[in-house]
Amino acid sequence: MQTRADRPSTTRRMIYMILAVLGLIGLIAGIKVLMIMKMLSGMKPPPPVVVTSAKATYQQWQPELRAVGTLRAARGADLALDVAGLVTQVNVKSGDEVKAGQVLLQLRDSEDIAQLHQLEATAALAAVTYERAKQEIAVQVIAKADYDQTAADLKVKQAAVVQQQVNVAKKQLRAPFPGRAGIVTVTPGTYLNSGTIVVTLQELDPVYVDFFVPQKMLAEVRTGQKVSLTLDAFHDQTFTGTLNAISPKVDTDTRNVQAEARVPNPDRILTPGMFTNVSVDVGTQQRYLTLPQTAVVYNPYGETVYVVEKKSDFDAEQAVAAKQNAGVEGTPPPKQASKGPQLPPDAPVVQTKFVTTGPTRGDQVAILTGLAEGAEVVTSGQIKLKAGSPIRIDNSVQPANSPNPRPQER
Repeated sequence: MQTRADRPSTTRRMIYMILAVLGLIGLIAGIKVLMIMKMLSGMKPPPPVVVTSAKATYQQWQPELRAVGTLRAARGADLALDVAGLVTQVNVKSGDEVKAGQVLLQLRDSEDIAQLHQLEATAALAAVTYERAKQEIAVQVIAKADYDQTAADLKVKQAAVVQQQVNVAKKQLRAPFPGRAGIVTVTPGTYLNSGTIVVTLQELDPVYVDFFVPQKMLAEVRTGQKVSLTLDAFHDQTFTGTLNAISPKVDTDTRNVQAEARVPNPDRILTPGMFTNVSVDVGTQQRYLTLPQTAVVYNPYGETVYVVEKKSDFDAEQAVAAKQNAGVEGTPPPKQASKGPQLPPDAPVVQTKFVTTGPTRGDQVAILTGLAEGAEVVTSGQIKLKAGSPIRIDNSVQPANSPNPRPQER
């Protein structure tokens, strides 16, 4: 007969039960882990990232100062008459090329011409009287006072003729310089008040460009330097000229200095008032290792680029870096390569390189340190990359890499 002492206690039975449940959970978890590992080992690696690439090459850069300027005619004026009158003749059409002194418009001047003829006749009579008095004073027939009165009267009559000639000339609008006429809307029969603008006249060859230079660049700007102009209206043309003058005063509000460039315009296609992009060559040419700006990844800890390498070269660099860091205190051990399909030795992968960037020119940036000439660098698609990532290069569409980009309307 079993005694009470030989019966298992309730506590011991509970312990056995908990251990059995834990063992069952561990068995199920182990089976799941093995299944997941088997699934992972059977998964295909992700496809290579599609990127574009370009090789770093040396280029000669001409340092330049860029600004926005405004075209201005060599000489320009809004022509008007300083007397009122009725228009009788218009000798210019819109857009005509006119010569200096050419009569552009005529007001009615018949009354003025008639008065001029009257004054000329009076002056002619005064001249005859003066000649007679001159002969008489020689033989002392008349008094000296009568002779002086005759001479003074002649001068008054001649002055009246000159004044009337001026009045007649005021009825004509003449071109003060050669140039191109603007839009003419005045017709014969129109009554013009004094000061009314009749036509705009612009001398278009050469033209001048007004732009501003920061005061910090004054040491590099000199008269006679080459100036290049690009305009939105003429996408495929560049107009060249020379720096003509620099203002001797700095604007106290903007701390800029006004400059003036002279640009030949033999075809007269540049129009005063147009905005233009101005580029002034400053300093001497410099040789820079150049990449598209899209190739550089800007991070808080520095600028980096992704260099294209073979898988075998990347692994060799990693092994060398691991040996160099093995004896450095606090350096973590290198990460073990993950199990799974391995890339072939000649498969393209990327390596991260720190670089120092320099000046920019259009879509390009200068690389001062960190890169060798001829290195192939990823220019787009970096967002999915990290060191050792496999890639596929497709250069059918390349990012912008122009030293002088121009906006394009699509």
